[in-house]
Amino acid sequence: MSQIRGTAGYHLGADQRMFGGPSHSPAASDPSPLDIIREQTNKIEDLLDTYAEPIKPYLPAIGRFLIVVTFLEDAVRIISQWSDQLLYLHDYRKIPNGITHIFLLFNVIAMISCSSLVIIRKYSEYAVGGLLAVVVTQAIGYGLIFDLNFFLRNLSVMGGLLMVLSDSWGRKRFAFAGLPQLDEKDRKMYFQLAGRVLLIFLFVGFVFSGEWSVSRIAVSIVGLVACVMVVVGFKAKWSATLLVFILSVFNVLINNFWTLHPHHPHRDFAKYDFFQILSIVGGLVLLVNMGPGQFSVDEKKKVY
Repeated sequence: MSQIRGTAGYHLGADQRMFGGPSHSPAASDPSPLDIIREQTNKIEDLLDTYAEPIKPYLPAIGRFLIVVTFLEDAVRIISQWSDQLLYLHDYRKIPNGITHIFLLFNVIAMISCSSLVIIRKYSEYAVGGLLAVVVTQAIGYGLIFDLNFFLRNLSVMGGLLMVLSDSWGRKRFAFAGLPQLDEKDRKMYFQLAGRVLLIFLFVGFVFSGEWSVSRIAVSIVGLVACVMVVVGFKAKWSATLLVFILSVFNVLINNFWTLHPHHPHRDFAKYDFFQILSIVGGLVLLVNMGPGQFSVDEKKKVY
């Protein structure tokens, strides 16, 4: 796998001497730091590919399930707290009673039905559209549209949903004849780019919120470097895998809602955050499986 990633180590170029004469080019004997980094990341990618081979066929299913798990948990929470939800929307959001029932019912039906369609890979365009509508209506209905943390998290969730669309278009074999439409390959390319850009906003919110410490600064620096690599598509699979690891560890250590008392005031918030991060991890898992797409440094390297 690492053999096709560039010409480093082959000593191609103008510095070669004629008639087999020895070359004393400094570049040939002293590789640049970028070449060293590329060589090490190639080794890591090859190692990850080797260990991930047994679960690779299941990565799309795992990614899709993780992406929608926050919607399924939200639907269960609304049903189990139906009276409290109605009270909040009516008393605090000043929404009339009939509309509150319609609002909650729409959200529950949309989240359960659309999440199920995403998991079974049926009508993915409609399913993703329905879940995007849920994200927008909840932001307006609960008055969270100007909450920066909520906004960044949901941008990342939207990025995961766009990765679902890219994955479904990559597997789709039939299209409606005679209808003017963007080429399927082009659509996948654009949505993969948009999806991986949106996925990193959760980590941006993490960096600029909370109390600073030495460990937090170290994790933030490593995570931000990985985020930039994901956005530009440089070693995107390796950097997405690193973000999956960081977010998973952070999720278990910080959003461990199962350690809190059932009536603890922060339990629902920790539970909500836990499942939202799982959804973003699902988007990154799809990125690891599909790759960054054509708008990326990784793909350009294959061309040149």
